[in-house]
Amino acid sequence: MPRDPDAGIRAAVTEPSLLGESPLWHPREQVLYWCDIPGKRLNRFDPRSGEHTHWDFDAEPGSCAPCLDGTLLLAMRDGLWRFDRASGERLPLAKPPYDPHTERFNDGKCDPQGRFWVGTIHEPREPKAALYCFEGRELQRKAEGVTTSNGLAWSPDGRTMYWSDTRAHTVYAFDFDLGTGELSCRRVFASFPARQPGQDLADYGGRPDGAAVDAEGCYWVAMFEGGRVLRLSPAGEVVREVVLPVQCATMPCFGGADLKTLYVTTSRENRPPAELAQQPLAGCVLALAVDVPGLPVNVFAS
Repeated sequence: MPRDPDAGIRAAVTEPSLLGESPLWHPREQVLYWCDIPGKRLNRFDPRSGEHTHWDFDAEPGSCAPCLDGTLLLAMRDGLWRFDRASGERLPLAKPPYDPHTERFNDGKCDPQGRFWVGTIHEPREPKAALYCFEGRELQRKAEGVTTSNGLAWSPDGRTMYWSDTRAHTVYAFDFDLGTGELSCRRVFASFPARQPGQDLADYGGRPDGAAVDAEGCYWVAMFEGGRVLRLSPAGEVVREVVLPVQCATMPCFGGADLKTLYVTTSRENRPPAELAQQPLAGCVLALAVDVPGLPVNVFAS
């Protein structure tokens, strides 16, 4: 397995988030969006001009997706919303299917047919979180039995869907019916050793957080607390390891006109002061060039 400790990593955005998540490269605007979940903020960065703008909310945004009409779909603790950046207006799409005192929306993306899939995180850390699908009318519960829903992505042909439970250190794969959105044949795609009591972070590889798939069908996954991003083959084998200058990567996405820039959001929330002193880029958006382009982001079609 190639281990890449010097992959030309740079800070794309130096203003840190508390917990950056859900980065996406907007196909029309050619800019990067991402959420700061505890900061209750949506960010937008234009790498051509260097302009970084943001919008603040009263609830946490867990993930976002572009819509056909130019708005954004936001999955927030208080439900699904259509957000108009020009006016700052949020229009309600669906109420949360959970108790918002103990659960919130987390990782979410659109499938190749334009349905929005979003999972939840159960904050008391019990396996009561679930995965939902939204086609424009109501949320449909599609899978369950996890604690922290993450890692949504699709294979290039759209016939395999990936989904992870970060707390369980496990990435799952499903057979995916593009026509109906039905899932079948849930199986373990990759699993990683859990951190043992007293284990030093230097000896811990991290747990799978957000992910993205490239044009060769490889699954890039951020390993939270592992200080790295992994590239897994379609068979689930680690084929590349990119070592990062921060402990907590949260999610990668592909951007740039050629989709050959890998952007990685990171976290600094609740990290030890000594760690933050040694890792000044914690919370920043990192970037590196890759040889294989990523798949373009899917757009909400409803």
